[in-house]
Amino acid sequence: MLIREATAADWPEIWPFLRRIVAAGETYTWPRDVDEATARRLWLPGPPARAVVAVDDAGTVLGTAKLAPNQLGPGDHVANASFMVSPAAAGRGVGRALGAHVLDLARAEGYRAMQFNAVVASNERAVALWRSLGFAVVGRIPEGFRHPSRGYVDLLVMHRRL
Repeated sequence: MLIREATAADWPEIWPFLRRIVAAGETYTWPRDVDEATARRLWLPGPPARAVVAVDDAGTVLGTAKLAPNQLGPGDHVANASFMVSPAAAGRGVGRALGAHVLDLARAEGYRAMQFNAVVASNERAVALWRSLGFAVVGRIPEGFRHPSRGYVDLLVMHRRL
């Protein structure tokens, strides 16, 4: 697996699984019916944000991540990141590889910490992955997410120093 900067040419491979993940409504706070133009603008917003893709030997996009400052101005030394792995690549270590890569990238860019603002508590695989990569839950928003089958579930704020 190779992780590299995402390009506009990667979008046609990102969009189908991004759309599927968001439409499922289980892990992202985006509108479930997000249109392609909005999704592209949110996922590939340009500097200072940057996106990467994980690709296999054939160049197929397996997953993607976005890194950006969590806040502007005096809070821009804390990074934020978002991750999506194609369901076809689930269980192959793509999320872990993207997570480790983005942490290294954030360190190299001078960020002092990384914060995830809205990890859905019922997304147990993601919570376990982030904990294994050194993140701690520093806040909880009770019933902050409307899950399509579980009803209202908590959102977690997770953080780690770099």
